Amino acid sequence: MPDTPAIPLAISSAVVSVLPGRLESVAATLSDLPGVEVRAAEGSKIVIILEAPRGETGKQLVEIALLDGVVSANMVFEHIEEV
Repeated sequence: MPDTPAIPLAISSAVVSVLPGRLESVAATLSDLPGVEVRAAEGSKIVIILEAPRGETGKQLVEIALLDGVVSANMVFEHIEEV
């Protein structure tokens, strides 16, 4: 069997800041996005885990930052894993 090249996968965490009163609706929207897992939500902050091919995390964060009710989306940690 030929060797299959490893696909680099980025596993990242980020904090999403939201407008007052928008925590639940933004968290629900984030939960529906592919490769996004909501880990915590309190006050005006949502902690998420992102899984995407290497180089795609930035695009995911931009898309999240542009969601209605989102103030900012900032990466906290990133790990690249060969799968």
